[in-house]
Amino acid sequence: MTNSLDSVSKEQLQTFLDIATEAACAGGAVLKSYWGNLTEVEEKRPGDLVTIADKESEAMVLSILQRHFPDHGILAEESGVLGNTESRYLWAIDPLDGTTNYAHQYPFSSVSIALLIDGIPSVGAIYDPFRDEIFRAATGLGATRNRLPIHVSQVSELSRSLLVTGFAYDRTQVEDNNYAEFCHFTHITQGVRRGGSAAMDLAYVACGRLDGYWERGLSLWDLAAGVVIVREAGGIVTAYDGSEHIPTSGRLLATNGHLHQQTIDELALIKPLPFKFPFGR
Repeated sequence: MTNSLDSVSKEQLQTFLDIATEAACAGGAVLKSYWGNLTEVEEKRPGDLVTIADKESEAMVLSILQRHFPDHGILAEESGVLGNTESRYLWAIDPLDGTTNYAHQYPFSSVSIALLIDGIPSVGAIYDPFRDEIFRAATGLGATRNRLPIHVSQVSELSRSLLVTGFAYDRTQVEDNNYAEFCHFTHITQGVRRGGSAAMDLAYVACGRLDGYWERGLSLWDLAAGVVIVREAGGIVTAYDGSEHIPTSGRLLATNGHLHQQTIDELALIKPLPFKFPFGR
C-alpha cells in the first residue's frame, strides 16, 4: 500500500479528501430534501430498490467530482463506469447506501464516496444526513468523525463484543447467504446487528460503536470508503480467512484488531444452514 502511494503527497490526499467530503455532504443534502417525500420507488431486482433521491444525490456527487477531477475514472452505483477508465484514480460512489431503510423512513442511510488509487482504497468519506455525522479518512492522515479523531474499540473478547452484518439480495437463492454466520455469532457475542448500510456499519466499527463486521455480496461502492476509515482508525480489514482483502471480492471482515483472529477462527467453523434452495415467496 505504501509503495502504491509513494507518488501521491499528503497534500494531494488531503485535497482528494476535502472534495470527497464536499460531495458527500452535498449528496446528503439531496437525501434530506426527499426524506418523507418519495412518490415512487423502483425495484431493480427483488429487494434492490432505487429512488429519485438515489439518482439526484448521485447527480450532485458526480457534478462535484467531475468538475474537480475531469481526468479521473468513476464507478457509480446508478450510472456505472464513467470518465477515464485508464486513470490510476477511481472514485467509487454510493449516493444512497441503505435505500431500503430510506424508502421505509428508517433513518439509517448514508452517502459513501471513496477514491481508489491503483486499485487500493485510499480516501473515504461517509456522510449520515440524519445525525449530521461525516466520517472521513485518507491513507496516512488518520480517521475522524466531524473533524475529531476516532479510534476502534478495545474489546478483546467475542463474548463481550457487539458485531454487525448484512444479507445480500441473492440470500434466498444461494446457500452461502450469511444466515448460519448470523446465528453463530449471535450465540457467542453480546449481540449482532443488521444495520442495512454497509458504509455506516464500517464507520461505526471505526469509531468504536461496534467491534466487528463481516458481510458478503457487497459492491465496491458499498465498502471502499469504509475500508479506508476502519484502517485509519486502527482496525483491520481482510478476507474472511485473514488473507489480503480484495476490494472487488464482494466480502470482507473488519474488526478492531483485537477480535480479528478469533472472528476468523469462528468463521472457519461455520457450515451453511440446511435450507432447500431456491426458496422464498
